[in-house]
Parts: sequence; C-alpha cells; structure tokens
Amino acid sequence: MNLTKEQKKQKSLELSSEISNAGTIFFTAYQGLKFGDMAGLRAKLGETGAKFRVERNAILDHAIRQAKIEGADEKLFQGPTAVAIGGDVAAVAKALVDFQKGQAALKLRACYSDGVWYDEAQVKQLATIGTKEENLSKLAGALYSAVAQSAQVLQAPIRDFAYVIKALEEKQSN
Repeated sequence: MNLTKEQKKQKSLELSSEISNAGTIFFTAYQGLKFGDMAGLRAKLGETGAKFRVERNAILDHAIRQAKIEGADEKLFQGPTAVAIGGDVAAVAKALVDFQKGQAALKLRACYSDGVWYDEAQVKQLATIGTKEENLSKLAGALYSAVAQSAQVLQAPIRDFAYVIKALEEKQSN
C-alpha cells in the first residue's frame, strides 16, 4: 500500500504519541513468521496490554525521533520490523521470549522503556523477573509475614504473664 507523504507524516505522528504514552517499545524482526503465528502472538501480547504490529522502518524511525527517544541504533530500522508497544515490561518480555522459543523466526532486537535501552540479552533477563502484579503480591506476602511475626513477638510477654497468673491461681487453689 503506497502512502502519500502527508499520510506517512500523520501515521508517524500517531505512532509517536502512542509510544510516548506507553513508555515502552519492543523491536523485533518477524521475517519467516506465518500470518497465523503473528495473530497468535498479537493475542498473547494483547493479554499483557501491548499492541503488536508491523511498521515501516522510515515511519518508525521518524516516530522515535518525534517521541524524543535518543540512542536508537540504526540497525533497528533495517529489514522487516514489528514492534510491541505498551504493557508491563516484564510481562511483554516474557511473552516475546516464550513465543520465540517455539518460533525461532521471531528475533528480539531491542527494547526501550522509561528512558533505558535494553539489548536482546537484557530483554531475556527482563522476562525472568516476573510481572508487576507478581512482584507486588510477593511484597504483600512478605509484609504480611513481617507484621504477623511482630504481633506474635509483642503478644508473647502478655501470654507468658497470663500463664504465670494461671499457674499461681492453680497453686493457691490446691
């Protein structure tokens, strides 16, 4: 589909706005993936809150510049490129890495999130840290455990004092 220069500018502006709002973008190479595989990946990424789509390199490059993202490697814009925009960084990374295990045609190139660039190896590490919800639930469990232990420690002297009084009562009643 041939786009006019004005349409390309408009598409680039919309993509730039989407990237700025999301704060996270994953760059992938998808050459060799079948349409059905791409649809499955889109559905999987949709569960994480990310949108996955193929973009023209020139439009993507221009959108990155408009979003004021610096440090992008020019190699990101060579060959067929698909991007995952938005979602929880760890959840999206995990979904992409899991999909890549079954479909070697998907290549992770890089990720940009909250001002930091990650290469393929770092994206794979991101996939292992767990999602925001998982980490928050672990933190909540740890905090609850600490509070419960503190309550037991604080109740121990009172409980022990009650045992002493009960023992004295039993001794005096005998």
